[in-house]
Amino acid sequence: MLSISEFAEMCHLTPQTLRYYHAEGLLVPAGVDERTGHRSYAFEQVEQAMLITLLRDTGMSVKLVREALDEPDRALALLERHRDDVERQRVAQDEAIQAARAVFDAQPQVRPRHVPATTVVAAFVHDTPLGRDAREWEQAENLIAAATAELVAQVERAGLTRRGRPWRTLALETPGRDRRVLDGEGPFWLVKVPVSGTAEALAALPAGLLVQEQPARDELSIFMPGRNTMAKYGTVILRLLNAGPLDGGQLVNVAHLRQEIHEDGVLTSAPVLPAG
Repeated sequence: MLSISEFAEMCHLTPQTLRYYHAEGLLVPAGVDERTGHRSYAFEQVEQAMLITLLRDTGMSVKLVREALDEPDRALALLERHRDDVERQRVAQDEAIQAARAVFDAQPQVRPRHVPATTVVAAFVHDTPLGRDAREWEQAENLIAAATAELVAQVERAGLTRRGRPWRTLALETPGRDRRVLDGEGPFWLVKVPVSGTAEALAALPAGLLVQEQPARDELSIFMPGRNTMAKYGTVILRLLNAGPLDGGQLVNVAHLRQEIHEDGVLTSAPVLPAG
């Protein structure tokens, strides 16, 4: 029999790791002294320790390692599943690294701009969740993206010409809509496409779409690299609110934010309102 220190040295593990494996039921000592609690191991347990180390070195969780050891016939399938999970994590980490580098490199700044008047076609996005957590936010993003793609397709089928990128905005355009959004009834979002075309083409749009005249306005805008997230959405609101004093006591209306989704990030803009 080997003491825990001797067995740990032989297997290139630490005694602490062996105690942890014992507690998790992965590698139970051949004997435990009832009086002292000292663990001892049989030489035959070296193979079990080797298998555990192989699997743990892949990044497998203790739970998956236990499954692989308890059911050796499933070990290869479990390894394949774990490899797929690792690949997904690598892709997600690469995207996160790129997004972090882009934000720190760009140091997003608030900039003023003027938006000319334009005609827009708008549609409500129905059945989006409130976005109270990351899962709901992702669901809402997917639904808004799908509604935007469908609206663009409807505009093009009607023979209208797009005059810029589509955008999304909270459905806060009338007091009645405000109450539905604030009360959590929805729909919460509108998607809009700036267009030009004949009156006949506008009249040919499917029922349920809105045709609006968007007046010219001054805005403050900020471009945030990477995909849209709750934290980034909150950050751009803070930066817009803290952009500094505006001429003549003007105000930034963050309730009427609009967001354009670009391939490499999100451009968020808020109208600048005159004082009073």
